Amino acid sequence: MATQKLDDKTIKTARTTVAKRIEMWDEQTPGLCLRVSARRGKPGEPDRQTKVWVWRYRTLDGRQPRLTLAAYSDTHGLKWARLEVEEWRVRVRKGEDPAGTKRADKARARAEPLKTFDDLADAFITASEKGHWKPRRKQKRPRTIADETAILTRYIRPTLGGQRIEAIDRKMISKVLNDMLDRGIGAQTNRTHAVIRQVLAYGVDRERIEWNPAAQIAKPASEKARARTLTDDELSRLWNICENCPAELRAPPKEGETIGARLYVSRAMRIAVQLATLLLVRRNEIAGMAVSELDLDRATWLIPAERMKAGAPHLVPLPPRAVAFIGEALKLAAGDRSDEPPYVFPSPRDRERPIRPDAITHAMAHLCLVLGIKNASPHDIRRTGSTTLTSERLGFIPLIRSRVLSHGSDTGGGAPVSSNHYDVNEYLSEKRKALTAWEGLLLEIVGDRERPTNVAPIRGVAN
Repeated sequence: MATQKLDDKTIKTARTTVAKRIEMWDEQTPGLCLRVSARRGKPGEPDRQTKVWVWRYRTLDGRQPRLTLAAYSDTHGLKWARLEVEEWRVRVRKGEDPAGTKRADKARARAEPLKTFDDLADAFITASEKGHWKPRRKQKRPRTIADETAILTRYIRPTLGGQRIEAIDRKMISKVLNDMLDRGIGAQTNRTHAVIRQVLAYGVDRERIEWNPAAQIAKPASEKARARTLTDDELSRLWNICENCPAELRAPPKEGETIGARLYVSRAMRIAVQLATLLLVRRNEIAGMAVSELDLDRATWLIPAERMKAGAPHLVPLPPRAVAFIGEALKLAAGDRSDEPPYVFPSPRDRERPIRPDAITHAMAHLCLVLGIKNASPHDIRRTGSTTLTSERLGFIPLIRSRVLSHGSDTGGGAPVSSNHYDVNEYLSEKRKALTAWEGLLLEIVGDRERPTNVAPIRGVAN
């Protein structure tokens, strides 16, 4: 093994060919070597030279392994390499074997099934579904897992999914969250932060990482409870465009445009908005409405516990107009086929699956954009109906309003233990009266029925 006197000029000018790799051993520092190799360049370009520092040392048991230190660069020059070798030499004399440790680390990394954030997220979802991961000592509901899966798919995996788990730090996580804030996403940014924190907490629990870099990041967005309700005029215009949508639906023209962008909202999606208005249920409950949940002869809809926010089944009485809308939606879903689809609102891509809940939000947003109704969402309609049920216009007590909305925490003044454990009453008759009264008032508001002159209008509240 011939040595030579290395200097910066010799190293910088060192060249080789693709067919031959050369090793330049340092005369001053025993075992230090600059390994020079070449890779063939693109046509018309010179071969690419690669220079790497290597140190050959002797272990206490007599072996002579080689340790790759770093690629040669302005930062990792000759002076750096010599100092690095001297530091390693002291550690080897104490019994360390850096090359052996490095090989063992690589072997463990190859054997580790959880390499990337995607791997960890998949394991997290599986553990949540099987009940192996209970951060609050309570198994997660299917709806919660579905929401977390959707957030992972939409906001987290595209950026963090392919990253090694050990490489993820606060800076990476903050960038994901700040990018969402820059796009005007508020509350969902906080939920995204919570999902990242949970996945990494699972990684700590599995001893895959030592600490959770998301744990010390504050909630990124400030959340303010919405108070928006729709006025009689807004309800009327929204309902009537659902009933009588123009053949050409266009958004208001932007600055510099003579005509606005063309929009499309199918009749099925307009029915979904109308059903959400009539029944005062959440958008995901409408979106996932299954044929098996319906009893149209009894005019009821039983939403199973796994689809409800409170984790308890919810029996919804269907007023007459809602039954008619569901029948119309089922005909649209069936189309030219003889067999009935499993969902009232099947996905246009796969009729064996329901539409996504945000499809209803997008449909309503398009309609409101055409109508000039600002800052309104399906949940604002639910709030409008809730407010009206207990107002002087309808006069239902808060307990019945809570039963209509499936807010199980309202005990109506009774002891919580009695309501939670000894009252299994569905209040079906009372809920039917409430929703039938709401339907009647709504149809008066939208002009479908004659409206008494002594009824006060809804006062919408802007958010």
